[in-house]
Amino acid sequence: MAMWDRIKDQAKTLQQTQGARGSGGHGRPGSGSSGGSRAQLVKTLKSQLTSLKTELKSGAYRDASMAMCALVAAADGQVDPAERQHVESLILSNDVLQNFPPEQLRQRFNKHVDQLAFNFQQGKAEVMQEIAKAAKKPTEARAVVQTGFVVAGADGYVAPAEEQVLREACSVLGLSPQEFGL
Repeated sequence: MAMWDRIKDQAKTLQQTQGARGSGGHGRPGSGSSGGSRAQLVKTLKSQLTSLKTELKSGAYRDASMAMCALVAAADGQVDPAERQHVESLILSNDVLQNFPPEQLRQRFNKHVDQLAFNFQQGKAEVMQEIAKAAKKPTEARAVVQTGFVVAGADGYVAPAEEQVLREACSVLGLSPQEFGL
């Protein structure tokens, strides 16, 4: 548990730094220093996630993280082919997700994206059920949110719709969104 306390402290420090610099842009590119703080938070979360690589080998983490990635990709209600391809490449190049065979990751991610594209509300409900399965293990639950956050912030910007689905995932996992700067 000490590792998660350290992670929380790092996130709080980043939030305080972001607050001290001003909240003018809420992480949008070109909006001053808060965009840099958001990018730093994503970098920190990615580093923390990588440090847990040896612990994140369960099927529950794999399945929930693929559901999370699909939800982030479809946060605005649609996923165009270029975005799907981009997120899939992020998944396959993610150090932690390399614990799993690439075809398993592709299959699960694309299944969830297809569900969300066909009927967003119904697909979202099914995806949230898959994400909720990781709630039994706090380390994995946090890692699922971190994975989603890393994917959402890969372009240097976490959109409001992406922040909203990350908050909702925190809720089904029994985590505080504030822990992740949301």
